[in-house]
Amino acid sequence: MSRFRNTPIQLGEIDKVTLGMYIALVSIGWLMIYAVNYDSSAPYAFFNLSNNTGKQLFFMVVCFVLIFVIMMTDWVFWRTYGFIIYLFTLALLPGTILFGREINGAYAWYHIGGFSFQPSELAKFGTCLAMAGYLSAAGVDLRQWRSRLIAFAIFLVPVGIILLQVDTGSALVFFSFLLVLYREGLSPSWYVLGFGSAAMVILGLVFEPPLIAAWLILLTNYQLISRFKERTRPWWIAFALTVPLILWWTPIFSWFLEKSKIDPLSTPLYEYWVLAPHLALLIAAFLPNYLRKNNLIQRELQVRMLILVLASGLVFAANFACYTVLAPHQQLRIKIWLKPAEAAAEARGSAYNMLHSKMAIGSGGFSGKGFLEGNMTKLKYVPEQSTDFIFCTIGEEQGFIGVAAIITLFTLLLYRITVLAERQRSNFSRCYAYCVAGIFFIHFIVNIGMTMGLFPVIGIPLPFISYGGTSLIGSTLMIAVLLKLDSHRNQA
Repeated sequence: MSRFRNTPIQLGEIDKVTLGMYIALVSIGWLMIYAVNYDSSAPYAFFNLSNNTGKQLFFMVVCFVLIFVIMMTDWVFWRTYGFIIYLFTLALLPGTILFGREINGAYAWYHIGGFSFQPSELAKFGTCLAMAGYLSAAGVDLRQWRSRLIAFAIFLVPVGIILLQVDTGSALVFFSFLLVLYREGLSPSWYVLGFGSAAMVILGLVFEPPLIAAWLILLTNYQLISRFKERTRPWWIAFALTVPLILWWTPIFSWFLEKSKIDPLSTPLYEYWVLAPHLALLIAAFLPNYLRKNNLIQRELQVRMLILVLASGLVFAANFACYTVLAPHQQLRIKIWLKPAEAAAEARGSAYNMLHSKMAIGSGGFSGKGFLEGNMTKLKYVPEQSTDFIFCTIGEEQGFIGVAAIITLFTLLLYRITVLAERQRSNFSRCYAYCVAGIFFIHFIVNIGMTMGLFPVIGIPLPFISYGGTSLIGSTLMIAVLLKLDSHRNQA
């Protein structure tokens, strides 16, 4: 007897709400791509595969056929061969580094005829299957180090390969798998650590690292004095004297150098002198308590010092990596995101896309300029407007109403996917649904935030709406398999 049963699906068994939202988003996406590529001399060239509108329509037909084929397969197929599909999609990634086509500095595409193929989009689907298969396997417990390491490796391996392709945006999406890991029992302390680390990185990029390190030491001094000092008045007086030194350090230090007739440039590492008074108080508050040789106190102090060192190290490492290691155009993107005042100076450079994107969205007003009436869309003011910046076209032509409608539709889709996830009897199906929800959430948040200047420009498409055959196929695969699994939700 064949392992897989022939299980043709009836239309009534498919979740029509999710399918309807998928069709709506894909249709809206095609209309927006048509608006971006509209040519008044050939307004009905829908089937011309030489332009993006015709190509996207072709891929839409392919995706609808793909949905039908998936509905005809046995749902057990995806659980049984998920890891093999993952390995196959993983094997496609390294080839782009050697044989791929370079686009915007990234070697993430194969070029076949008149089409480009981005394997990382399929790798997202493969990773969803592999992660769901592993988390639903017997004996997997995310409270154990072995299970955690394997789960992290499943999504970090493609991240490493994609980073070699210089495709940071696609690599970022794979961290969405932390959502399913949280749902399946990964300790919240990992997420506190992750968000704390991200905060240190951002602070290190926005401000001078010595100043942030001084604030961290100040906070540690406050904790030490509150926790260990019995006669607190002298200690609080000393602590209070260090606060103005960090709030007004630059004018205070400049005044001191001026009075001392010392040239700041001749003072070695003068920007690090802000740490001196805080380090002195830290040593005074730390050593006497540590030398008591009380094991509990020593362990607590060691933990506090470890956190301080790691947090300060992240601040300095992030600043060094960004402004020394990264390529100049990547540095400018981060500066423009975190330091908007510099955007004006780069209006015709790295800030061009972001500034014109915000102008296009803002120019739409409440109700928009109307379909095919967007001036900035017609005149191609925003590069990559069919792909990464398609949201600008929606904002300009459909205005606040159109933008709100798209955000609402995406939000409802994400909510619906979580509803489907929670009603599954199969652990595999539940984990898979959360993997899909995480990927769509990151794409949605980062793409819209990027077009509005809330995130750096890192090249992440808007699912179902941005132009791109591989992106549409990858997203369709994820939705279609989810619908197939949900149609058999009562079978564990």
